[in-house]
Amino acid sequence: MRILLKKVVSLFLILPVIFITASADGEYQRMNIVTEYISSDLMSDIKDEEAILTASDGSLQLNAKSAILIEMNSGKVLFEKDADVKMPPASITKIMTLLLVMEAIEAKKFDYNTEVTCSEHASSMGGSQIWLEVGEKMTVDELLRASAIGSANDATCALGELVSGSEEGFVSLMNERAKSLSMTNTEFKNSTGLDADGHLTTARDIAIMSRELLKHKDITKYTTVWMDSLRDGKTELVNTNKLVRFYDGATGLKTGTTSGAGCCLSASATRDELSLIAVVLGCDTSNNRFQDAKKLLNYGFSNYGNATVKIAQDELPELPVSKGTQSTVTLASEESVSFLVTKGKEGDIQKSFDLPESLVAPIKAGETVGTITFSLDGKTLGQIPIVASNNIKKMTYLNAVSRVLSSLFLK
Repeated sequence: MRILLKKVVSLFLILPVIFITASADGEYQRMNIVTEYISSDLMSDIKDEEAILTASDGSLQLNAKSAILIEMNSGKVLFEKDADVKMPPASITKIMTLLLVMEAIEAKKFDYNTEVTCSEHASSMGGSQIWLEVGEKMTVDELLRASAIGSANDATCALGELVSGSEEGFVSLMNERAKSLSMTNTEFKNSTGLDADGHLTTARDIAIMSRELLKHKDITKYTTVWMDSLRDGKTELVNTNKLVRFYDGATGLKTGTTSGAGCCLSASATRDELSLIAVVLGCDTSNNRFQDAKKLLNYGFSNYGNATVKIAQDELPELPVSKGTQSTVTLASEESVSFLVTKGKEGDIQKSFDLPESLVAPIKAGETVGTITFSLDGKTLGQIPIVASNNIKKMTYLNAVSRVLSSLFLK
């Protein structure tokens, strides 16, 4: 009886959505977007079910054909599976579109309140959309919400036209930016991610552009939103990324689904100052992509952490200076530095100081005079410079005479 009641309640929750929305061919059907997030069964898959992390041989069990997990700050790869195989990315393509828009805003080419008039071309986009009409105006902020939350192809196209004047010009800019980021296996054919011959990228390249996008802090104001609306509440937006609601620390980033690409996801999350990006491509179902991304993120958070190493001032000696107006120089470095390490190894990081026995004037404040090397288990984690704290001029004849005269008068 309780099971029957649950099904009846679920049916009544879904039916109103079915009757008031129309389906559209392409990345998603609008009806499917909404009902997917109402179904309590689907929600529990992400919210309550624990992901199985590893197989018996210690490897991650993934449904995805291709995947990668990286730490955001360093870009270090923590896990990969066929990460360089070229595949269609579907709407994960929009990460590059969003990146170029954010860069244009940063360059003050326009701002969030700039109004954009929908062209005939943008209005003609299929797949996920907010049904922009030719001549309809929306702000950049509204189009970003539609693109990042609802994966709207018409909104994305309109943003691309704003940046470059046409989608064709914008796609050229997308490919130029991909090359500048060393995305060596990527070729974009459109701004939306709809299937097109030769529109290909890789999990590794997606991780690269995802990392670059997340450097723009404002983007998470869009990618972390679960539900929103446009047109004074007449158009509802529901985030296509379930993890935003059901995964602790999720910060985005973008889903993608087409018949050619399968179900894809670039998922980002931050916990305890550790930020991760997980990319999965070619999953056979929507739910499997979320489970795969969750497995990757869980693996990262369970096995890695940031270790902060402090450098005390008394660890930096004063160095003797020859031929200078002062006999010693004080040194400085960063007060602390963080490294990604395997959990349990945080206290095992070693420091070594590389400094000369003395320095010769002149010396400029901020000049690098040595290095601190950090290592773990015999492997170098990184280095930071040791610099001079103050200027020291070279001793000249006049300096020497002045010093002698000063000492005589002081006596």
